[in-house]
Amino acid sequence: MTPEMRRKLAQLPFKEKIRKVGELIRLRQKIKTDVSEEAALLASLDKAAAELDAGKGVPIERLRENIRE
Repeated sequence: MTPEMRRKLAQLPFKEKIRKVGELIRLRQKIKTDVSEEAALLASLDKAAAELDAGKGVPIERLRENIRE
């Protein structure tokens, strides 16, 4: 938090401070969750790419046929 933000927060009434701090905590948790979800997705994509490179996988035409059925 920047010094300016800290000064502004210090000037707020107590209940408003509590509310703002709660918002910051929730935002921080959301950012952490978004980052971990992104990391999991990237790991999944890396695994899929490695499997395709190794000759594992299903041709896209077969996938499309399965979807149509």
